[in-house]
Amino acid sequence: MGKSMKQMQDEVDQFIGQFKEGYFTPLAMLARMTEEVGELAREVNHYYGEKPKKNSEDEKSMEQELGDLLFVLICFANSLHIDLDEAFDLVMKKFNERDQDRWTRLDKEGAINGENR
Repeated sequence: MGKSMKQMQDEVDQFIGQFKEGYFTPLAMLARMTEEVGELAREVNHYYGEKPKKNSEDEKSMEQELGDLLFVLICFANSLHIDLDEAFDLVMKKFNERDQDRWTRLDKEGAINGENR
């Protein structure tokens, strides 16, 4: 089984804690996150869009880009003392309560409202 979110937050905190500079400021962290989202967007555009990579461009993967984004997100949360398990629970509660009837649900067999697929 993979690492829990708490374990990931602790591992990132230990890594960043090795350096005098520590975590970036919230504005710098947001800039880093925006940069990583841009890199992910570029990869998505290469794989699924109309813009193939140039021969001179490095091979990256969606997995790498999502990993970079996750690292920065964890750094951002840690720098603000946000428990991502709690944040996730809050958002799932919101989706399960507020948005419970927002989309068309599938039944246990994967059919829409009793229809055959």
